[in-house]
Formats: sequence, C-alpha cells, structure tokens
Amino acid sequence: MNKSIYMDHAATTYTKPEVLEEMIPYFTTYFGNPSSIYTLARETKKAIDVARDKIAKAINANENEIFFTGGGSEADNWAIKGIASAYKQKGNHIITTTIEHHAVLHTCEYLAKNGYEITYLPVDEYGLINIKDLENAITDKTILVSIMFANNEIGTIEPIKEIGALCRSKKILFHTDAVQAVGHIPVDVKEMNIDLLSIAAHKFYGPKGVGALYVKKGIKIDNLIHGGGQERNRRAGTENVAGIVGFGKAIELATKNMEENNKKLVYLRDKLMNGLLEIPHTRLNGPRGENRLPGNSNICFRFIEGESILLMLDANGIAGSSGSACTSGSLDPSHVLLAIGLEHEIAHGSLRLSLGDETTEEEVDFVLKTVPGIIQRLRDMSPLYDDYLKKGEK
Repeated sequence: MNKSIYMDHAATTYTKPEVLEEMIPYFTTYFGNPSSIYTLARETKKAIDVARDKIAKAINANENEIFFTGGGSEADNWAIKGIASAYKQKGNHIITTTIEHHAVLHTCEYLAKNGYEITYLPVDEYGLINIKDLENAITDKTILVSIMFANNEIGTIEPIKEIGALCRSKKILFHTDAVQAVGHIPVDVKEMNIDLLSIAAHKFYGPKGVGALYVKKGIKIDNLIHGGGQERNRRAGTENVAGIVGFGKAIELATKNMEENNKKLVYLRDKLMNGLLEIPHTRLNGPRGENRLPGNSNICFRFIEGESILLMLDANGIAGSSGSACTSGSLDPSHVLLAIGLEHEIAHGSLRLSLGDETTEEEVDFVLKTVPGIIQRLRDMSPLYDDYLKKGEK
C-alpha cells in the first residue's frame, strides 16, 4: 500500500472540506468583530448564534447553555475551577477518577494545593467505575463530581446516566469531559442529568483551537478568563468566529449519520482488535461491545516498548499512538493502563489504533499484515523476550 494510513483519530482529526468551506468566508469576507454594532459585525454575531444552536441541538441543550472556549482543556479547567470557586462556601470536596484526561487530573492537583480535597475513584480491569464507590465517596462537603464520558486511551464508556442520576439525587453537580464522546456516540444532557459538559471540535473533523462548555441553566460558575463581555459576560476574548462556524458544521455532520457510521466503525474495529489479539502474548485494554467507543482499539504487546512499535509502524506509513497524544513525550507508562491493573512492563508495550470516517477495510488488512512482523522483529531484539524463552515460561 503506497498511501499513508492514519489510525490516530482519538488524538485529532482532519478538518473536513465541507467544514473548511463554511469557515473560509469568516477569515476573509465576514471578518468583523462580533462585539461591534455595524452590519459586518452583525453578520459574524449571527454566524456564532447559528453554530451555538447546532451544538446545543447535538446534545439536547438550550443554546443559552453553550459557551465557546479555546478547546476541551479550557472547558475542563473552567468547569472544575469555576465550580470550586463558586461553591467554596458549601464545601471543598471534588470526586473524579484515576483515568481522567490530564486536563482534569492536573486541574484537580492544582486545587488540592489550594485547600480542596480530591477523591480519585478506582476503576475495574475494563476502566469502569463502580457506582457504589461513587456513592460511598460522597460527603456533606462534596460540591462536584467530574467523570469522563469515554476514555481517550482505552475507549471505555462510563455509566454516565447512572452517575448523573446519583448526583442529581444527592444535589451534587456533575461535570463530564465528553471530548471523546460528542460527535461519536449519542449524548443527551437532559436525559443523562449532566450539569456541565466539555467538548472539542477537532475530535470530530472540526478545527483545532475551539471547544465549548455546556453549563445547565441556573448553575452558578465563576469565570476562568476575565476581560471583555463576550459569551454573555462569561468568557472574555474576541470570539474565534471561523473556528466556531466550523465547529457548528462539524457537529452537524458528525451527528447526522452517526448510527450508520458507527456500524461500519464497530465492524472494522473488531476485525482489527481480533486480528491483533492473534499475535502471541497480547491483551486487549478496555471492554468489548457497547461499552467501548466504536473506533477505539488498544492492545498491549508483552516484552517490547510501545514507542518502538510506533516508529516501525511509521516507517511503514501507519500512524498510531501508545496512549494520549498529550503525554506522548513521557517515558512513564500510561496512568490509565496502570489504573486498570497492568504492570509497568506490560503497560509500556501498548498500541492504540483509533479509526475514523475514512478508514477502509483495505487499510485494516494492511495493518494486520504489517504488525505481526514488527512485533516479532522487536521481540527478537528484546532481552525480556530472550529471558522469557530461556525460562520456558508460559
């Protein structure tokens, strides 16, 4: 196969031509500042309102509950810090999990240094929390539960509706980092009792550098960014109009044929996972079936390093990942894989291949043909594998 194969859609996606086409006029023709009062500015303000409505409809929210941000990490920071500040008179306890994205984990670490108590819920071998653990962790000082909708590394979809129902019954606010979920699986903030939700456009073929935070009407939240009166006095800074327009178009496209697209992705994902698991000394990370994101596969190969696999895949024109793109420069094994009980040595050999709209069966076949040879070559050079063979372990 002569073309390159992109299997890192969980890290980012390309901007679809239809999305870019809608964005271009807002770089050139309709470039007015939405905060101004003349006609040119009113056109950009109108475009923002249209995009806001599209995003609200995609998650069954009201348009006045959507606030644009510079991405998913800003939305996570705002949700957690904003609630912590606004409700500090009520309590100082926040509950999250051990497998969150670092945008949540590092925000919680920051708050812990400033007088807040953080509880990190454990997960089982598939990355799922236990609702009973959450219930037992709640105290009279708990002000927020922040649990991701779907994990970016192992694809686990958490029991969001049950979490939301429990939080609602306890009168505790519930935030979910839904960056990996929105645009890929159904999300309904009303049905799922979600109070705050983070989104990033570049995860579903929109532009980078734009996201949103859903804040349920009536919830008090302090601002993260101060300055002008944009976003109804909630998020200062001149709006990224072209990015917001692209965001709206991308979410419209992503939710239009979601069920049909997911059937194809699940078929290709399962073929890929099952084929890779035929390689000796491998294990699947995360669950099978409906509790897994349609395009996510994550496999550990014993006796070798994930980075070496990536370099050799790249030499064969295949782009993959060993975990979160945000920690790709780290030598430490994935905190998610450690949290589900893997030993350091095994966790180091992880490979995440995440599929997208343009992934073909031919590409999956090529990957399945290429990976076994790479694994064998790396194991032939591995002292760990050599020790294993000498000991005759099973």
